[in-house]
Amino acid sequence: MLEVDRRQVMAYRVAAHGLHRTESDPAELAVFDLGVQDNQRDSVALALAARLRGEVTAESFVDDPRFVLAWTHRGAPHVHRAGELAEVVRALIPLSEADAMARMTWQRKQVTAAGMPATEALFTAARAIREVVTEPMTKGAVSAAVTKIIPAGLSFWCRGCQATHILEQLMRVAAPHAGVRLVAGAAPATLAPIEGRGRMVTSPDVPAATRVVAAYLALHGPATTAEAAGFAGTTKTVVAGMWPDDLAEVRVDGRAAFLPASRLPLLENPPEPAPARLLPPWDPFLQARDRESLVPDKAARKEVWKILGNPGVMLADGEVAGTWRTKSSGKRLDFTLSPFWTLPPPIRASLEAEAERAAATRGFPDVRITWGS
Repeated sequence: MLEVDRRQVMAYRVAAHGLHRTESDPAELAVFDLGVQDNQRDSVALALAARLRGEVTAESFVDDPRFVLAWTHRGAPHVHRAGELAEVVRALIPLSEADAMARMTWQRKQVTAAGMPATEALFTAARAIREVVTEPMTKGAVSAAVTKIIPAGLSFWCRGCQATHILEQLMRVAAPHAGVRLVAGAAPATLAPIEGRGRMVTSPDVPAATRVVAAYLALHGPATTAEAAGFAGTTKTVVAGMWPDDLAEVRVDGRAAFLPASRLPLLENPPEPAPARLLPPWDPFLQARDRESLVPDKAARKEVWKILGNPGVMLADGEVAGTWRTKSSGKRLDFTLSPFWTLPPPIRASLEAEAERAAATRGFPDVRITWGS
C-alpha cells in the first residue's frame, strides 16, 4: 500500500485542481467535473484566473453558453458545464429517505414538523417550482407563488420580509429537480427554466451519484467516506452505497484514505506546487472536507473558514499561507494580504502580481496592496 505524507497530498491537489495554469479553456478545467461554487461576487472568475493562462474577465462564464449556474451540491450555487447538468441533477436524487432528510441540512427539523417524508417534501416542492417557473423570475416572486400551492408545513413566516416563504433549503434542493437554474450575474437572485428541460426524474441514479463521489476523490483525494459525504451533504452510510469500485487505498500519515486508481501515478510523483496563487472565498481547492489537512493550525483555520464573510486565501508553495481581502475605492481595488508566517521576498512579489491579476479580472485598473500582520 502506498504511503504518503500531507505535503505530498497538497502537491497532488494543487496539480489536480489545475493551479499550474496549463489550460487556456475553462471547459477543460477538472474543477468543473464537480462544479465551481459561486457564493460571492466574481468568485468564479477569480477561481478561473488562478487556473487559466491568459486574460480572464468577470464575464468569462456569465456569457459562455457552455456553462450554467444552478443550486446543486448541498443546495449551494455552482457553475457546471451545461452539457453535464442533467447528470448532476440525477446524481442529486436521494437514494433513500435518510438521504433525502440529510440533504435538508439545517432545516431538517422544519421538514420533519411538516408531517411528510423528506422525499415527498422534496418532489412536492419541485413540482410546484416547475409549475411556477416558466420564464425568468426573481427568487422572491418564485417563493411567493410556490408558497400558495404547497402544503403549509413546507413554508414559514419571515418577519424580515413580512411574508410567507417556502423553506429556503427545501427550495434550493428542489429547484434543480424542477428543471430550474439560476441566471448568472443577476441581482437579485433570478430563476429560469433550464433550456430544453425534459420530464422530472424521481428515480435514484446510483451510477450518476457514484461519478460525483469519484470526482470528489480525484480532486480532493486521498479522502474518506466521511469527507465525501460532507461534500455531498449526506451521510457516510449513504455514500457507502455510491462508493466507486476502481479505487486505490493509500495511507496518509498513517490514516487510510482513497482515490481513483488512475490517479496513483500523479499522487506518487506530483509536480512541485505552483509558487503563488490567490484563491477566492469558497474556491474549489478549499472545498475539501479535511480542513485539518488543508490548514493544520487551528487558529489559522478559524481565519480561513468564518461563520460569515470568508476571506480569500494565499497559496504559496502548496500551502495555505495566509488570507486576503479587498475593498474598492472608485477605480482602485485595495488588497490587504495577511500571511500566517513570514514569506520570502520572491513569494511576496509573486502574490502581489497575483493581486494585480485578480484586480484586472474584476475590471479595476488601479491596485493598492497592503501587507497585514
